[in-house]
Amino acid sequence: MTISSSEIKRNMSILFEGEVYTIMEWQHRQAPKAPPTLTMKLRNVKTGNVFERKVHGNHKLTVAPMDRRSSQFLYSEGDLHTFMDNDTFDQFPVVEEVLGDALNYIREGDSLDLLFYEGSVIQVEAPITVNLTVVETEMAVAGNTATGATKQAKLETGISVTVPLFISAGEVLKVDTRSGEYLERVRD
Repeated sequence: MTISSSEIKRNMSILFEGEVYTIMEWQHRQAPKAPPTLTMKLRNVKTGNVFERKVHGNHKLTVAPMDRRSSQFLYSEGDLHTFMDNDTFDQFPVVEEVLGDALNYIREGDSLDLLFYEGSVIQVEAPITVNLTVVETEMAVAGNTATGATKQAKLETGISVTVPLFISAGEVLKVDTRSGEYLERVRD
C-alpha cells in the first residue's frame, strides 16, 4: 500500500530503499519557487541506525506489510528469548538485538506486541508503562526525606531507576519504558 506525505504517522513502518524503516519524525516543506520536499528521520528496524532522508514532497511511500501479534514472554536462554503467540500458542525465539531496551521492562509471563515482517520478528512494542517491584535500595535516613533528594533502586528485572528517598524494597513502582524514569508508587 502506498501513501502520500499527508498520511504519514509517527512510528509508521515503511519500505524505503529495500529496507524496513520506522518514521520517527517528518517535515513537509514548500519553499517559494521550489518543489516541495519531505524530510524524514528514519530508524532502520534491523540495525537501529537513525538518519535523515530528503525526498520530493510528492514522493509516494510504501507501508511495510507488518503482522502484529500479541505474545507472552516465556523464558530466556543466553541471548535467545522465547515468546508464545497468544492466539496460536506457537513458540519462537527472539534475539536480544531485536528486543533492545524492552528486555529491561519485561518479566516472564508478561504480554507485549511483536511486529513481524516476512515471518521474522523485527520490532517489539513494550507497553508505555510497567509496574515493577523494588528488590534492593538504600534505607532513608531520618530528616533527609523532606529535601527532595533521590537514590537508586534496583528493580526485579535488574535495571536501576532513580527514586525519591521514601521508596523502600518490596514496593511496586510504575516506570516509563520510553525514558526509564520512575513515575509513581503503585498502591494496592
